[in-house]
Amino acid sequence: MRIAALDDDALQLDLFRQVTEAMGHVCHTYLTGAELLRNLRRQTYDLLIVDWHLPDTTGPEVVRWVRKNVEAQLPILYVTNRQEERDIVEGLGSGADDFMVKPVRIGELTARVSALLRRAYPVDTAVAQVFGRYQFLPETRSIEMDGVPVELKNREYELALFLFQNMGRLLSRDHLKEIVWGQVTDVMSRSLDTHISRLRMLLDLRPANGFVVTAIYGVGYRFEAVEAPHTD
Repeated sequence: MRIAALDDDALQLDLFRQVTEAMGHVCHTYLTGAELLRNLRRQTYDLLIVDWHLPDTTGPEVVRWVRKNVEAQLPILYVTNRQEERDIVEGLGSGADDFMVKPVRIGELTARVSALLRRAYPVDTAVAQVFGRYQFLPETRSIEMDGVPVELKNREYELALFLFQNMGRLLSRDHLKEIVWGQVTDVMSRSLDTHISRLRMLLDLRPANGFVVTAIYGVGYRFEAVEAPHTD
């Protein structure tokens, strides 16, 4: 998963990164609210960790902006020194999903992040998943279309599975590249476009088959289920 963490303390951000990356996630860190909000106009994440006291704004202001301007219902976790009941009420009321008080305990942070991701993305990757004409078989890391195997390379399978599991979400180019290539920053955008193009062809992704993948200028791609056109 792709996580963004916002805190005015660089050491705290380093801790967030270490803990979440040990869990197998990718963590991007921000020291100011303005930097995060600017980034959210062209990047997508699976979870946000937000501090309350920031040099240029407040955590609740950031959360309210996210809820108003980010189309996906991102899980948001406050990690803050604020601990009064009224703070928790205000924090959750601003749109956050959970509230954790500093100092950070690693076990608690791990558990809360895991629980939020599990609730937001309840997918069991160990069992076969069926989406219309397409069946994903995790044991063999393969896809069948109408029962017929489709030959995909490993990265093509990873990308296809992620798109189907995140149907309807706008996903930034960097988000998709990190899922397929990991934490590699120098992957050319053309490589991603080539993979998307091959999936369109190999899986015959078009309205007649119920699914399309659309390029969103300046951001990334959106994979959607569509109603097949009626033929008389």
